[in-house]
Amino acid sequence: MLKRRSSISRVVENFEAYEKRLADILELSELLEMEEDDGMKKETLAEMKKLADDTDKLELSAMLAGEHDPDNAIVEIHPGAGGTESQDWAEMLMRMYMRWAERSGYKTEVVDFLPGEEAGVKSVTFIVSGEYAYGYLKAEIGVHRLVRISPFDSNKRRHTSFTSVSVMPEINDDIELEILDDDLKIDTFRASGAGGQHVNVTDSAVRITHLPTGVVVSCQNERSQHKNKASAMKVLKGKLFALEEKKMQEKREALGGEKKGIQWGSQIRSYVLQPYQMVKDLRSGVEVGDVRRVLDGDLDVFIRGYLLSG
Repeated sequence: MLKRRSSISRVVENFEAYEKRLADILELSELLEMEEDDGMKKETLAEMKKLADDTDKLELSAMLAGEHDPDNAIVEIHPGAGGTESQDWAEMLMRMYMRWAERSGYKTEVVDFLPGEEAGVKSVTFIVSGEYAYGYLKAEIGVHRLVRISPFDSNKRRHTSFTSVSVMPEINDDIELEILDDDLKIDTFRASGAGGQHVNVTDSAVRITHLPTGVVVSCQNERSQHKNKASAMKVLKGKLFALEEKKMQEKREALGGEKKGIQWGSQIRSYVLQPYQMVKDLRSGVEVGDVRRVLDGDLDVFIRGYLLSG
C-alpha cells in the first residue's frame, strides 16, 4: 500500500509541477505580446517544447495501470535458427535495449550471458531497474525480425533473422509466490562468459530447474555462487509469475470465446535494412524510416504506439 501510495503521490506532484510550468509559460507569452524580446522568445519556445515532451511522457506513464507495471523488468533474448546471423541480431537487440534504458535513466544488470561461437550471443538475461521498467518493456515481448545484407556472407546475400524477446516483472519478496525447496534442482558449474579468471576456475555459476514446470534459469555473471543463486531465484520467480499470468489469460479467452491476439512467440516488429530502410511494428502500425536511430535505443514511439493500440 505504501508503494502504491508513493506512486500515486508522484503522479499528483508531477501534474501540479506541470501546471505551474504551464502558468509560467503563459505569463511569459503575455509579456512577449506587450514587449518583443528575442532572448525571452527563444527561452519561451524552448520551455514550451520541453513541457510538451515531458507531458507526452507523463501521459504515457498514466497508461500503465497494471499491477506490476511499476516494477523492474527481467529481459531475456534468445536468437532463432540461423547460427551466427541470428546470434549477432540478438546482440544488436541487447545493445538497443541497453541504450534505451540508459536514455530513460534506468540501470541495467546482466545476470546471464552466453556468447556466440563466432559473434553475437546465444542467450542473455538482464534486469532493467527503475520505475515502470516492466510497464514499458512489456511492449517488446515477441519475435523481432531483421532483414539485411549479412556481414557474415561472403556473397553479400540478403538474410532474414529472427530473435525472441521475453520480459517479466521482477517479483518482490512481499509478493506471495510459493516455491518449495523440494521442487528445485540446483546445479553449479564453471562460468563460460566474461568475468575474469576467478569466474572461470570455480563452480560459481548456478542453474536452477523448477521440476513441476520444467522452467530452467541460470546465472553466471557474479563471482559469488551465493549472489548467482540469488539472481537466478529472481529470474525464476519472474518466469513462474509470467507462466501463471499466461494461464489465466488463456482461461479468460477460452471462457469469453475471444480470438487470440499477438501472443508470446509471434512476430511483432520488422527491422529492414535492405533493400530499403524501415522499422514497422505489426501491432500498432507505427513505422520509422531511421533504422539506425531505433537500433540506438529510440524506442518510445513504438512503446507509445503499443500502449495506445491496447
